[in-house]
Amino acid sequence: MTTQKSSRLKRPSFTLLAVQCAAILVGSVLLAMGILGFIPGVTTDIDSMRWAGHQSGAALFGVFQVSVVLNLFHVLMGIAGLVLARSYARSRTYLLGGGVVFLGLWIHGLVTAPDGPANILPVNGADTWLHFGFGVAMVILALTLAGARVPTGARGEVLPTEME
Repeated sequence: MTTQKSSRLKRPSFTLLAVQCAAILVGSVLLAMGILGFIPGVTTDIDSMRWAGHQSGAALFGVFQVSVVLNLFHVLMGIAGLVLARSYARSRTYLLGGGVVFLGLWIHGLVTAPDGPANILPVNGADTWLHFGFGVAMVILALTLAGARVPTGARGEVLPTEME
């Protein structure tokens, strides 16, 4: 007696938890922002970009003031997100820790005069509030998506893990 093979597609043998997907998404966005900060046309006045400091006249999308250090920071945060998304705990730590760092940048932007010597990163009002949004979003993702460690499908069924 022969058995028929099911024509139904099998699920892949690996699964990602929601918090890992969030870390991949956030890391990808930050990596893209960092890379785009070096591309002429996407970044206006790129010839006036400085290594660091508020004297940098370059602006991503003509809105967000950037420098080499700030772009490299975004690239490194993006790479960190992609690397740390390999596990539940590291994804959650990345989102929570990264969110706190971005909230720190938000506070730095609020208390630092735009033309003052303490403004080592070229942050303007748009940057300040973008850092606030990223920080809040990352903390919320870390706290809300990390609740379930069991991967489930769209209908709530438990998905097979690598060990099964």
